[in-house]
This record gives sequence, C-alpha cells and structure tokens, in this order.
Amino acid sequence: MGDNRLQPLVLSDSERLTLQGWATRRRTAQGLAMRARIVLACAEGGSNIAVAARLGVNRGTVNRWRARFLHDRLDGLADEPRPGVPRTITDAQVEEVVVRTLEETPEGSTHWSKRELAAKVGISPSSVLRIWRAFGLQPWRTETFKISPDPLLIDKIRDVVGLYLAPPANAVVFAVDEKPQIQALERTAPVLPMLPGVPERRSFDYVRHGTVDLFAALNVATGKVISRLSAQHRAVDFRDFLDKIDRQTEPGLAVHVICDNLSTHKSPVVHRWLVAHPRVQLHFTPTYSSWINQVERWFAELERRCLERGVFCSLDDLKTTLEDWIKNWNDSAHPFKWTKTADQIIDRICRYCSRISGPAH
Repeated sequence: MGDNRLQPLVLSDSERLTLQGWATRRRTAQGLAMRARIVLACAEGGSNIAVAARLGVNRGTVNRWRARFLHDRLDGLADEPRPGVPRTITDAQVEEVVVRTLEETPEGSTHWSKRELAAKVGISPSSVLRIWRAFGLQPWRTETFKISPDPLLIDKIRDVVGLYLAPPANAVVFAVDEKPQIQALERTAPVLPMLPGVPERRSFDYVRHGTVDLFAALNVATGKVISRLSAQHRAVDFRDFLDKIDRQTEPGLAVHVICDNLSTHKSPVVHRWLVAHPRVQLHFTPTYSSWINQVERWFAELERRCLERGVFCSLDDLKTTLEDWIKNWNDSAHPFKWTKTADQIIDRICRYCSRISGPAH
C-alpha cells in the first residue's frame, strides 16, 4: 500500500465527471460520496495525510480507497460482495428509481406509482417499493404549509418565543385562543365497544344537537387552563374572557396574553378594556401562524382525547363533558416544553425561501 500512496492518481474526463456526480448528488449513499471525494482530492495532488486532514477521515481510509481506485478504477469504490444470493438489481437501476422519483413525474400524472416506475425501469413493483423504503421516499404522500405574509413576522416570532423561553419576572404568560363551533354529535346507532382484535366501531352518520364555542387560556408555566364556554365568540365575549383571566390571576403580577390576529381581539371594546386594565398586555402571533400558539397544542389533546370519539346526546351533555375534562386536566396539569429558539425558526424560514428562489422555481 506504500507504493500506491506514492503513485500519482490521474483521472480521465469521464471518471472525473462520474466521481463529481457521486460526490455532489444529494441522494448518493454517504459512504460512496465520501470515497468519491477522497479520490477527487487525491487526484489534485495532495498527500494522503493532507487529504485525510481536509476531509476529516482517518489516514488509513484514504490509503485504502486510493489503492482500491488505482487497482480497479471506479469499480474499486463499490462495496465488497457479501455472502448470500447474488443481487438481481444493479446500482444503476437503484439510482434510476431514486432519481426518477425525485426529479421526474410520469406523463399525465402528478407522481409515480410503484407499477408505473417498475415498468419504466424494468424491475418488479415490490423492488421499487423496497428502494423507496430504503431511501425514505413516499411519493403518494403530501403535506401542506403556509408561509406568513405578515410584515412583522420576525418581530412577532421573537416576541412570542421570547415569552416562552424567557418569561418576564413577576408576570404570568397565557396562550389564548378560541375553539369555535364545537359540535354536539350523537351517532345514529350505538357505538360497538372494542373487542380483542376488533377496534371500537361507530356509525359514520350522526345527529347534531348544536354547537358551543370554547375560550381557553393556557398558563405556559404550569399548563393549567382557564376556560369559558360561550354561544358565540364576539368581541364582548373575548372581553369577558379577559376579565375572567384578570380575576383569576394573582394581584401584582403582570399578565401577558398571546393571541392571534382575529378582528375581535383588536376591536374598540377590547381596546377600552385594556386601557382600564394596564397590567394586561396582548401579544399577537404572525398572520397564518397558529402553530406558534401553545394553546393549539392543548386543543389537539382536547380533540384527540375528548371530542373525536365522544358521543353527545345534547348540548348540555357536551358542555358537561368539556368542563369535566378541563377540570381533570387541571388536576394533573403539566406545561408543554418549547424547544426552538427564534433564531432557529427564522433560519428555517430563510432556508425555505432560498430553496424556492432557485432556478428550478
């Protein structure tokens, strides 16, 4: 191996192009990408010690892949054959499946199916599915998102996240929102209980007995919730809820309320109430950014554990169930832990904006 280390490594144009593709393509296996970078660095004339220091790998690793390339060229960078049944799918086919999935769509469709892609590449649908699983690809799935157009986006993120991570002294912070139009739904047939091997079953149709609005204020330090049920969510209803928060908060503490940009939160009646109660200060989340309000996480728990599978024969039944569930929550309340800093959130938004500003968009 000592002779190989001294022997100059010269690349042909096609070898250099192939190695650069392996080194830069995002979905190349990381081991192969590193081997390609090692060979490219050795071809620039650097010593094995210098290449190892520049790439942050062991000197022996550079020695091995330099020697393997000098002996077998590009084929020497592949993994050693393993015992077992020989592979029937080549690396080129695997790469074609991944590249087509990421960079192409079939004619007349928005995404590949395993059968369409299998016919295109010349392998079985089950092989396509295994490749997708290996690379974490799920072309049949999609998610939605919304970037806030709020001109004060950065300022509001820093304000709200600052209250979560470093709340002011002698103050209490509440995350406040409304869950409107909670429906009292009664199934048209009795619910069949869960049995071994059989989940709980319910009829898909229902009778609606009315709706109620829920105001909730989550104390971000303790996890306890102040709530109020209302037939509507008008500005006066929000004012009355602020009044309830003020009454149930210890005197002498400043009250910081995080809420969204709903017009009822900024109405004259609310503004007059705030003037009369100077210890209460509202902090608004960015437009289209309900994810930053911690009470939404609590609403998700309420929906999953109380409402989604609930059966309510009347509006009063729904109200009683909500009040009991909130009481039980407060008896064993725990706060939600906010982990992202404002800078981390803003950096992620900036990375997204950089991606959509590229030539492909």
